[in-house]
Amino acid sequence: MADLPPCPECESVLTYEDGPLLICPECGHEWTPAAPAAGAKVIKDSVGNPLADGDTVTVIKDLKVKGSSLVVKRGTKVKNIRLVDGDHDIDCKIDGIGAMGLKSEFVKKA
Repeated sequence: MADLPPCPECESVLTYEDGPLLICPECGHEWTPAAPAAGAKVIKDSVGNPLADGDTVTVIKDLKVKGSSLVVKRGTKVKNIRLVDGDHDIDCKIDGIGAMGLKSEFVKKA
């Protein structure tokens, strides 16, 4: 049985689900379950798929590595990504290059 939140009106713990709504049998209040926290940012790849820690992605464009003459070629697979806040959304290790940050707009989920 799922742990349902108490009623926001009367704090009753006897709430139950009825389709997409939660209902309190004591006061009759109906509400929709809370959506993900407003502060929780969903990071999506170039085609709109949501990304998660540990995913494998493919680079969709040749990317120059700042401060070096190396280039991350289109089609390069990057395994075990880590999502972070900042100007780059993804921290990862790329074989032959090392640790770096990528923007999610230049990758697609593999």
